[in-house]
Amino acid sequence: MAIISVPKPSRKSMDPGRDANCLLRAQVEHLHHAERRLPLRYRSSIYIHAIRTEGEAAQYIREVTEAIHKAHRDAADEREKRARTAKGLVKPRAKVKKSGRDK
Repeated sequence: MAIISVPKPSRKSMDPGRDANCLLRAQVEHLHHAERRLPLRYRSSIYIHAIRTEGEAAQYIREVTEAIHKAHRDAADEREKRARTAKGLVKPRAKVKKSGRDK
């Protein structure tokens, strides 16, 4: 297999204080659409219409991407947990009856 060398990006390629371009704003819109599909506990509190700079866009993109990955990891862990319980590998905890004094 041939090795393809990729040049390092120039120092000017990312400027956190520069206004975000249309491509970056479109990416923020797409991620916002994906974020709305997440359960509430994974959503960010960033108002996307206030994002103006590359740095703000990068922060939002990072947070949403991490939240999506966390949601998928948690769902996979939950599926695995249910599968182990269904196979009898892990027994569910027994319910404890309350006595009349505990009310």
